[in-house]
Amino acid sequence: MQYNDSLFAIFHRHAAASLMFLSALGFALMATCVKLVSSLDIPVLEIVAARSLVSIFLCYFDIKRKGISIWGYQKALLIARGFVGACTLISVYYAVSTLPLAESTILQYLHPLFTAVLAFFFLKEKVHYSTIICIILSLTGLIIMINPKVFSEGFTVTNYTILPLWSVAAGLLGAFGSGVAYALVRKLSQTEDSSVIIFYFPMIALPISLFLLGKDFVMPDFEAMVLLLLVGIFTQIGQIGLTKAMQYEQASTATAYSYVQVIFAAILGWVVFAEIPSAYTITGGSLIVLGTIANIVLKRIKTE
Repeated sequence: MQYNDSLFAIFHRHAAASLMFLSALGFALMATCVKLVSSLDIPVLEIVAARSLVSIFLCYFDIKRKGISIWGYQKALLIARGFVGACTLISVYYAVSTLPLAESTILQYLHPLFTAVLAFFFLKEKVHYSTIICIILSLTGLIIMINPKVFSEGFTVTNYTILPLWSVAAGLLGAFGSGVAYALVRKLSQTEDSSVIIFYFPMIALPISLFLLGKDFVMPDFEAMVLLLLVGIFTQIGQIGLTKAMQYEQASTATAYSYVQVIFAAILGWVVFAEIPSAYTITGGSLIVLGTIANIVLKRIKTE
């Protein structure tokens, strides 16, 4: 029995990792498309609305295929997840459209820190000393990345760029919102189908984004239409991978695997936008990733 339980745990661990890698790739491609379509003067809120519209149709047909109700059971939590997701999406898309791809992704993927804290309070998951190490390293890396001037005083290094304050704030707000959303997803995954959880996200994000967009709508050309469609498709892939991964692992552990998106974003930023991360971004980002790896490894050692 103990042997079978061990195999079951290993299966869940690898399933969560594989799904989070798929999710990270989907979100990295989504961010690339968001940045491309925003360069065509399409407003961020319009991108959010288009992404929501595509996701609504995909989720609706998937739910009907499964033969289940679209409304779920825990409606209050589902609505909360949708509202938080809408606010997070607007923040993330603004950061992606105004920052280099690697930097915006690193800011966004500070969310495991928020996830771990929120999971402790709302899901009663333990915060281990390894998580504290992760927080210290990640915050240090964050400071190096967003304000390299602090670390360049007294040195001859001058080729640094301080990132725009509002863009950084939007990225951090998106990271916090992601932490809240993922804690809610983890809770909802105990009773709700993954497609229902995802469905509430665009269902609430669409009217909010259209209301805020108002008269700023821009008619997209063919290229923009294709990119907007791809934003919705890649987001759906990311959401499905993320939601299903939450069913296999603790929220704080599952989301930690998603840091591979930083690598995907750096590669796509270099290939598509000719963006080369600065030494400070590489150093700060490495500390953030190192903190996550330390968190995973130390937790695994403790449980084995």
